[in-house]
Amino acid sequence: MKKYRFDQFAATRLYYPVVAYSPDGNHIAHINNTTGQFNLWTVPSGGGYPRQLTAYTDNTVRNFAWSPDGQSLLLQADQNGDEQHQLFRVGAAGGWPEAITDKLDSQHNLGDWSPDGSLFAYCANDQNPANMDLILYGMATGATRRPLPPGKLYEPAFWSRDGRYLTVIEINSNTDQNILLLDVQTGEHHNTTPHEGEVIFFPGPWAPDGSGFYLVTNTGREFTGIAFYRLADQQWDWVETPDHDMEQLDISRDGRVMAWAINAGGVSKLYGRNLQTGENLTLPELPLGVIGGMKLNPDGSKLALVFGRPTAAGCLYELDLRTGDLLLLGQSMLGGVDPADMIEPELVEYPTFDGRQIPAWLYRPRGDGSFPVVLSIHGGPESQERPTYAYNGLYQYLLNRGFGILAPNIRGSTGYGITYQKLIHRDWGGAELKDIEGAAHYLQGLDWVDKNRIAVFGGSFGGFATLSAVTRLPDYWALGVDIVGPSNLLTFVNSVPPFWKRFMQQWVGDAEADRDLLIERSPITYVDNERVTQQVIQGATDPRVVQAESDQMVERIRRNGGDVRYYVDEEEGHGTTRRENSIKWFRMVSEYLEEYLLDEPSPA
Repeated sequence: MKKYRFDQFAATRLYYPVVAYSPDGNHIAHINNTTGQFNLWTVPSGGGYPRQLTAYTDNTVRNFAWSPDGQSLLLQADQNGDEQHQLFRVGAAGGWPEAITDKLDSQHNLGDWSPDGSLFAYCANDQNPANMDLILYGMATGATRRPLPPGKLYEPAFWSRDGRYLTVIEINSNTDQNILLLDVQTGEHHNTTPHEGEVIFFPGPWAPDGSGFYLVTNTGREFTGIAFYRLADQQWDWVETPDHDMEQLDISRDGRVMAWAINAGGVSKLYGRNLQTGENLTLPELPLGVIGGMKLNPDGSKLALVFGRPTAAGCLYELDLRTGDLLLLGQSMLGGVDPADMIEPELVEYPTFDGRQIPAWLYRPRGDGSFPVVLSIHGGPESQERPTYAYNGLYQYLLNRGFGILAPNIRGSTGYGITYQKLIHRDWGGAELKDIEGAAHYLQGLDWVDKNRIAVFGGSFGGFATLSAVTRLPDYWALGVDIVGPSNLLTFVNSVPPFWKRFMQQWVGDAEADRDLLIERSPITYVDNERVTQQVIQGATDPRVVQAESDQMVERIRRNGGDVRYYVDEEEGHGTTRRENSIKWFRMVSEYLEEYLLDEPSPA
């Protein structure tokens, strides 16, 4: 197999997982980083020449919404990864974006336009940083009103077709929400999903006749399903109850077609139904991969989707639901790597201390011999390792260089039922660390793994897990790589964004009531145990895991005479947004792993 440079695997055009058809169905708006930064683009349905609508270099476009007349779009963007999103309006043919909000120390998150285009719904913490208010913005006047009681976390969802009602998510935690129904005319609102305990509720699109709306919930179930809420009797009934979580749901504007995707053990499975006849659509089987975002065109004949695979970065496609043809609208892989030299993972399970089987994606390099392996822990922790083009090609490059990779979904991961997901609550650095130890034992039992060359790697929560592993399980690893990971849970719970703090006691622990627990579970408490070399990468503008989390860990390691390589990126936050910085971060990781775990030099 040919050996490639890292830059060849990282030479990608990345597509953000948000897509939407123009109201006439002729164009698909999307976000990609062709220019080196994520900007807003459109491309004709059916293929054609793309049009770039924004030309940001520092700002990162995160979301957008078409105006009902198709003449303009509202977009959401932040600067240098600080996540203090502002809202802008730009013409459908491009032009200079007009600022709608300009309070740069606050977060503003997009909702959608009312059907007549007179109002726009969004949420913001501009009055109190600990809350997210629902805001209705008058497009003609710029006047705003806040129709819901303060002191909550609100997120606008879907307008009814007549513009009278707006569904709003009231967020209590990752695993508990309500769907509020706001009468925009009267200002009255009520909770459509009263419940006891923690239950997931997310609103979906409205029926065209205004009789109700679809929703996603896990009421009485391990997994989320689709239901329909009826306004007439204020009740809902199940529509789909799969044995996997729902991850995407859309209804065509004419109400004829519903499309949805489920997360089957990490793999996306796509389904569709003709709502007029009740017949399921015959859709092509997608290859191993993940749907990042999808949207039906107005008449339900086509589906735009961002789809990625472990062997190819996510790309924009258009699926013709009548013929089953899948059209690639833009090339994502630009580095000239032969697809035959890419490697797909195998889904495996390994046992852990309490008898559970931990699912994991195992990537084995080609050839014989004893290989180094990277144990990769995903972030979140309520997220999931899935078969995608991970870390901008890092996995595939390492495989090409003779590394194996094991990427487990330790307890706390989503996609395996709500019970499994909630096992991480108030147990950071607890049982999941034993799952990581189980992964090390599993790797040691594989005859192709060099037991003395196992590295542990992760970002965000995965960075915390990496720091926990190298300090509390030091005998298993040759080195560790931590990217934007918390090191001290006591300081972490006090430094998260203000609107996160209400979750901290339930999610991680309270800084006062649980002080002893947080100290006992913090990697920095065990830094004296660390015996391996370590790499730490941090974004200076990170609002979630602030730089002080990495600074204090690095300072303690160095004070102890330990070997740590530390890089702070002044232009980035909780991860990278600029292409050159993404390549830089993961090239540094690959070079570090090769320097310590390989004998031969990397290709020039």
